[in-house]
Amino acid sequence: MRTLPKLELGTIEDDKPIKVTHELPASVHGNLAAYAEILARETGQPAVDPVKLIGPMLARFMAADRSFPKARRAAQRPGGAEP
Repeated sequence: MRTLPKLELGTIEDDKPIKVTHELPASVHGNLAAYAEILARETGQPAVDPVKLIGPMLARFMAADRSFPKARRAAQRPGGAEP
């Protein structure tokens, strides 16, 4: 029996939402729906609305981007320059 790889996201936390309106390609929405179903099987929880995956996925993407914290600190400095 082949073991399937674990998904990057775990349980979806219930956080205070900020409403954002954005159009997605149908293929991306289809992939989100499939991801939600697989995540539900992995975690043993009910499937979440695929749209609720977007926030955690973006957060995970930004957390994994090693250049982002450095660039963010530089942007917050007066003049936006590196020391």
